[in-house]
Amino acid sequence: MSVDSPILVLGAGSWGTALALVLARNGHSIWLWSHEQPHVDQMRAERQNNQFLPDYPFPDNIELVDDLACATKTQQILIVVPSHAFHATLSRIQPYLQPNTQICWATKGFEYKTGLLLHEVAHNVLGQQAFSVLSGPSFAKEVAKQLPTAVTIASDIQENAQFWVNAFHDPYFRPYLSSDLIGVQIGGAVKNVMAIAAGIADGLGFGANTRAALITRGSAEMLRLGIAMGGQAETFMGLAGMGDLVLTCTDNQSRNRRFGFALAQSQKTHDEILAEIGQVVEGIHAAREVSHLAQKYQVDMPIVDHVQQVLTQQITPKQAVQSLLSREVTTE
Repeated sequence: MSVDSPILVLGAGSWGTALALVLARNGHSIWLWSHEQPHVDQMRAERQNNQFLPDYPFPDNIELVDDLACATKTQQILIVVPSHAFHATLSRIQPYLQPNTQICWATKGFEYKTGLLLHEVAHNVLGQQAFSVLSGPSFAKEVAKQLPTAVTIASDIQENAQFWVNAFHDPYFRPYLSSDLIGVQIGGAVKNVMAIAAGIADGLGFGANTRAALITRGSAEMLRLGIAMGGQAETFMGLAGMGDLVLTCTDNQSRNRRFGFALAQSQKTHDEILAEIGQVVEGIHAAREVSHLAQKYQVDMPIVDHVQQVLTQQITPKQAVQSLLSREVTTE
């Protein structure tokens, strides 16, 4: 499958690069953009992303770009920037968009300080466009390595989602179609908070029983919030819900899990841990926003609340676990 114009991929971190590789291997011409000029120059010279995803050379149909004006020459844009940069990125491309531009994002999280879902941000900034979101259990290195991966692509306009499903689908990368734009985004954001919790538990040495309990009860919290915000229950049992939750809570490729683990094991500051990880840990901001949303929608989310208290240094990781275990006994 091919399209008339290149697909513009905004964000050249590990995940944006991996998705650009999938699309390029499927025969699409790709413009891969980074907001940092030295990073663009380095990738042009080395023909791979040695900063975030080394050892995966770019095929000839990936072109590195640094000028967002190229958005005037494409009808398909994939956004893969951190959630805190999502609003600003949309504002920067808005003047260049065509009326029928198809926009998909693989960014996970809520808008920082507003708690808005990203499709709400997109509508506020861009007005009526065709929006889709890609989410699900997927680590960038495994996607780049062409290890079998399944994800969800959701949109409230099925024709738009179908384009992206077709664009990404190959023998190694299987997207499933969904109409639950809200639920898929909530799952992708909340799971990062739960991954921090799982990392804390493992860092304290609490073992497999505790991890399984956190994943299961974390899934229940995700489901409660998702339904309250208008998501579909079945979404949270699928790839964008339980699938992504299990992945990020159980594997050390997860930045959020590694962050939680380091919090529990060391005396290092948040900034020191983040510097060692070297990339954005979305669960830190998500914990704050999810905690606020839980209050707004009157949803009980004790794991999220305790993670937020740890992150704001109101309690220690060990006190958080003890507090969760001492909660009043109730039915499952």
